[in-house]
Amino acid sequence: MNMETKKYQFWFCTGSQDLYGEECLAHVAEHTKEMVDVMNKSGVLPYEIVWKPTLITSELIRKTFNEANADKNCAGVITWMHTFSPAKSWILGLQELRKPLLHLHTQYNLEIPYDEIDMDFMNENQAAHGDREYGHIFTRLGKERKVIMGYWRDESTQKRIASWMSTAIGIVESRNIRVMRIADNMRNVAVTEGDKVEAAIKFGWTIDAYPVNEIAEAVAAVSQADIDALVEEYYDKYEILLEGRDEKEFREHVAVQAGIEIGFERFLKEKNYQAIVTHFGDLGSLKQLPGLAIQRLMEKGYGFGGEGDWKTAAMVRLMKVMTAGMKDAKGTSFMEDYTYNLVPGKEGILQAHMLEVCPTIADGKISIKEQPLSMGDREDPARLVFTSKEGPAIATSLIDLGDRFRLIINNVNCKKTEKPMPKLPVATAYWTPEPNLMTGAEAWILAGGAHHTAFSYDLTAEQMGDWAEAMGIEAVYIDKDTTIRQFKNELLWNKAAFSK
Repeated sequence: MNMETKKYQFWFCTGSQDLYGEECLAHVAEHTKEMVDVMNKSGVLPYEIVWKPTLITSELIRKTFNEANADKNCAGVITWMHTFSPAKSWILGLQELRKPLLHLHTQYNLEIPYDEIDMDFMNENQAAHGDREYGHIFTRLGKERKVIMGYWRDESTQKRIASWMSTAIGIVESRNIRVMRIADNMRNVAVTEGDKVEAAIKFGWTIDAYPVNEIAEAVAAVSQADIDALVEEYYDKYEILLEGRDEKEFREHVAVQAGIEIGFERFLKEKNYQAIVTHFGDLGSLKQLPGLAIQRLMEKGYGFGGEGDWKTAAMVRLMKVMTAGMKDAKGTSFMEDYTYNLVPGKEGILQAHMLEVCPTIADGKISIKEQPLSMGDREDPARLVFTSKEGPAIATSLIDLGDRFRLIINNVNCKKTEKPMPKLPVATAYWTPEPNLMTGAEAWILAGGAHHTAFSYDLTAEQMGDWAEAMGIEAVYIDKDTTIRQFKNELLWNKAAFSK
């Protein structure tokens, strides 16, 4: 994925006070510098941690947190109380902090030094005491934060910090997401609608509409030389499946998608948008419904939603930002529920879309096909065809309930279909939702989940739930522990908690 993102850093801020003397404070600084150095060299964390001087007064805490607010490269703050730090000193700083915060509950030493421990050691190493005081003030203030408890040298703890870092990037980058709406929502469809003003308030998203022919003009302006060069790239990279079609006509249809890819990307960059929606019912002067072109744009990091679904487009972009640069990433895509396999023991949902599934999730070869499309009243569009990878993943649906947003998060297990589907000319995924198809589908429908999803192999339900919490919206989880009775009660409780 080729996507421009900032070189983010995370500030490491340690709490203490001057009650224990200069020698203690020197040890605190020495220890925290060592901790930051070790964690940065671990190879586990995706972003650099930056050490900051020990915070011992309300004035210094407030100053440091406001500097974090102003630093565009600071994606979040990691805090830890090495000693006891009176929590009233943190109130003003925490009230003014606008960056994601991780409360790391750890301690410098792994074990109690039984033979040498004395009160000096106890005063210097009392995170078990200090972090509880610190945690209390968050709860009193009603401030959102992530709490991770574990020894800082342990890889398991470092992996949890790394996971939170991806969520923090999503929180910060959410404010930068701009969605370009080409035409409008599919007529009479409810779930792709939503309150764009409230989305701007809650998530920081900008959702703007453009006439289809304005972007079509950008496509028409692409030079033949640029189109030809991109078509050659397609032919080198993908398997070409003529399937009896005239080779010249096939290439011409592929060239249409090349022009759309180039024109769309130039237009998006010029106008500074990171996500796009299209609608087959309003294509203007475009010769084809964008298929291969949109798939390639998603591969480059752009968000997409079909039929004007701007919420899913923004979520796909968000989740791609959260996974940018992730080692061994398996992919993130726009997806849609299509049809079931209800054979006992083989239950699952076939996922696809008319054309637009991101090739980052592909397993094995990727081919170009051209097939008629009954919708859109245009020439046969070229599209990339493949099957998805196997393994655990999450499917998410952001819905607008009128008085609030709800994020539905379902753990799913992707697998291969029993047989190939040679007559189906689209990219596909096949998964079984947790805890099983029957309970998972019932819970999804009870929660109001959409047929469009933002899907990822590389993010967890915890990460997306933490993002929702930071945004101040409801999140519901459908996983191995879900029962319908419990899930119905959870929806009732959430209605009471989140309704205005």
